[in-house]
This record gives sequence, C-alpha cells and structure tokens, in this order.
Amino acid sequence: MRDIVRSRKVPHIVVSTADYERLTDLATASAERLPEVANELLAEMERAKVVEAKAVPSDVVRMGATVTFEQDDGHTRRMTLVYPVDESIDEQRLSVMTPIGAALIGLGVGQSISWTARDGHRHQLKVLKVEAT
Repeated sequence: MRDIVRSRKVPHIVVSTADYERLTDLATASAERLPEVANELLAEMERAKVVEAKAVPSDVVRMGATVTFEQDDGHTRRMTLVYPVDESIDEQRLSVMTPIGAALIGLGVGQSISWTARDGHRHQLKVLKVEAT
C-alpha cells in the first residue's frame, strides 16, 4: 500500500505533534476494522512534516478546522474535520477516518490531492479556505 502512495504525486503536508500522535494511534487501532483508510492515514502521517502546534500555518487543515474545498465534480463543500466520535454529515463534520478526511489533513490553501473513495473511484479535491477553531 505504501508503495502506491509514494508513486503518486502528493503535496507536502504539515501536522502538529499532537495531531500526529493522536492520528497515528487512531489509524493503528483501526487497522483491522478499516484497513484502507487506516493505511492511507498512516501513509499521510509518515510523509508529514511534524511541528509544534503554534508552528502550523493558519491556512493548513488540522483537526477541528473548517475547510472549504472544491471537488473534481465542480461542487464546493465546507466541512469541519473531526475525530470519528464527532462525525455528523448533517452538521458538516467529516471524520478523518474517511478517505476524503484522511486526504484533507495537513493540506494548505491552494493545494490539491487525489484520493480514492471506498468504491475504488479516484477523485481530486482542492483546498480553497481553512478556518481554525
């Protein structure tokens, strides 16, 4: 799985030390139940630049941030990136343990990334705006 991630062009990402530790633990604990998403999130954490929370730029997607992004189908969505326990699509709270949530973590405004949906289809998104909480 990691070879596939490394072979595609991916943007540089930044995460805080706290997010790195908690997300790595979450992905590891979810490996048997959600192997594809867990492996993708672990791969994202492996390639991330890990910095102290105050050093994460304000325009970078972190846990709890609200992000506006454009999908390859032309739709724009505004979602808050949360841990699985706080997920609520009705309230626009997106779990980091979804394929699109794992793709968003650490991206900055203007960055794009390809991600694979659970149905196997590849998609692209672009971050338009990040609002920290």
